[in-house]
Amino acid sequence: MTAVAVRPRSLIVLAGLPGAGKSTLLATADTGGEPAVVLDSDQVRTRLRALFPKAVPYRVYRPLVHLVHRLRILWFAITASGLLLVHEPSTRPSTRAGLVAVGALTNRPRHFLWLDASAEEALSGQVKRGRLIRSRSFARHVRRAARLRARFAAGAPPRGWHGLTLLTRGDHLRLSVAPA
Repeated sequence: MTAVAVRPRSLIVLAGLPGAGKSTLLATADTGGEPAVVLDSDQVRTRLRALFPKAVPYRVYRPLVHLVHRLRILWFAITASGLLLVHEPSTRPSTRAGLVAVGALTNRPRHFLWLDASAEEALSGQVKRGRLIRSRSFARHVRRAARLRARFAAGAPPRGWHGLTLLTRGDHLRLSVAPA
């Protein structure tokens, strides 16, 4: 069990390579009884899949999934009173900057969790869940993740984040809310 101290109303982003195990880790996260909203793009994907005929491939409505997921992040950052746990690869600097902006505009402390997994482990996770991302897209994630990993090894959180916690695929997450 990896305990992570966060402040009330924190925006907690669980990031890492696609297939690293973010959804699995979020599904088992212990918030210590604190109210929390968990936002995973899989929630959106599942709902939208039910609206489209089975013959429509995911790649067709993937942009809509990402748009709705990000709109949900903004909505719940504004309206939720408790913790906000967000699943987002966040290897792209613009994604991290957008999440920082949402946190700052909604007065939420920001904590960045990095689920560290090798490219091989993440690819295996994609195969296991039966949803492979395009090889060029995955290669870009892997390159950006390598740069982040080096920075995180030094204990430096991404710009605009109040905290950084490194996790592995074997970790179990427990959040504890510390007084503001």
